[in-house]
Amino acid sequence: MLRAGRMTTSQQRGLDQGWERWGVDCPAQRAPIDLDALFGGPGPRVLEIGFGMGQSLLEMAGAAPDLQFIGVEVHRPGVGKLLAGMEARSIDNIRVFCHDAVEVLDNALAENSLERINIYFPDPWHKKRHHKRRLIQPAFVDLLASRLRSATGILHLATDWQPYAEHMLEVMEASAHFENCAGPAQYSPRPDERPRTKFEARGERLGHGVWDLLYRRRDTA
Repeated sequence: MLRAGRMTTSQQRGLDQGWERWGVDCPAQRAPIDLDALFGGPGPRVLEIGFGMGQSLLEMAGAAPDLQFIGVEVHRPGVGKLLAGMEARSIDNIRVFCHDAVEVLDNALAENSLERINIYFPDPWHKKRHHKRRLIQPAFVDLLASRLRSATGILHLATDWQPYAEHMLEVMEASAHFENCAGPAQYSPRPDERPRTKFEARGERLGHGVWDLLYRRRDTA
């Protein structure tokens, strides 16, 4: 669902000054965007779904200027903060959707167009009656697979809620489109390219766990 939230002055300024340059409107129907034109040339593309306040996305984009990042987030303050951070750090290799991720995948992105999809710490919907709202479900995983490059595309999931980690592992292991990079039914060590957030570091100090799952799209040729 789209989330408004309270905007700070700097977040609103980020939206006002950065959206025209880096923001992307999602088509209302299937009309894949020309990503070469969007980024000014070809390159490997990484999609992050639900980037929150944009901290990890900024760090990854700053550390890998040769990659082209696409961020999707429905929380407008988070979008504003990311855009402000891009301006402050002169980061130009991110394009941003403030829109529902399913519609972005359905309407804006072509099949086999992404090298990687990152989904870090999605809402675990703790209560059992809300589990159906969890993002990682079989139909959504099928959609993600279709947008990743066959045989090379990577899906990286991370959560700090063990029951959700177990749910994601179950869904991913059942998918015919992916193979586990760590081996059957195994979690992966945190890859260096996933920044450790302040929230995560605090959780680790308190003894909380974090679970990473890395899957490669199977060759569909």
